[in-house]
Amino acid sequence: MPHTANPATLLQPVIHIIARQAGERILKIYARVYRVEEKSDKSPLTEADLAAHHVIREGLGALTPGLPFLSEVSPPIPFAERANWRRYWLVDPLDGTREFIKRNGEFTANIALVDGHEAILGVVHAPALNRLYYAARGGGAWKQSAPHEPRRIHVRSRCPERIVVAGSRSHQTRAFKRFLSHLPAYELIRMGSAPKFCLVAEGVADIYARLGPPRSGIPPPSAWWRKPAGGSRTPACGACATTPGMTC
Repeated sequence: MPHTANPATLLQPVIHIIARQAGERILKIYARVYRVEEKSDKSPLTEADLAAHHVIREGLGALTPGLPFLSEVSPPIPFAERANWRRYWLVDPLDGTREFIKRNGEFTANIALVDGHEAILGVVHAPALNRLYYAARGGGAWKQSAPHEPRRIHVRSRCPERIVVAGSRSHQTRAFKRFLSHLPAYELIRMGSAPKFCLVAEGVADIYARLGPPRSGIPPPSAWWRKPAGGSRTPACGACATTPGMTC
């Protein structure tokens, strides 16, 4: 399939052949005793991270031969090389490794197709929760909760008086607490990994505040539906809040 292929034509194979297979491999390891290692940034790495990485890499390599591939667990690739990539796959094979280890089900396999620094396709698969979120440019965003049919999702059109904030289950920083202190009234939903973004995408939450850079320095694939808000730092419905130097 050519590198210029319409992202909508790639969506179904990414969902049904690649993301679901990665989810099956993750759950097989989730059900037994597994090894846990430590990466250079002190974050955990499990057998499931590596197994899902290989499933996704092989699947995407067969689907779009020659297209660059960047994964959370890939060997480091110099930015000077990555800066010349026009279109590439951006993957976190097991987002929420800490939640995986805690066995709370809040972990996902995330796959995004980036073109010209913009995500044009994205899949977020939460196998333990039986939830799947996906979108492609021009096709809207969708959610499927097994065994139900997919349904169209969208952010809230208006914020309620009591704003719903999605926050990390594992990372409650001082900056985040300061952010909350500036809100007049809010409800906080704590959740691990990419499902926080998905709560905003489906209109369950209004804001996800990420007040620090990703440890890897790579934007998360789960950010595929987010759009810059004209440089505004004021949180709005269906938004994420960032620190200076980060984009939404």
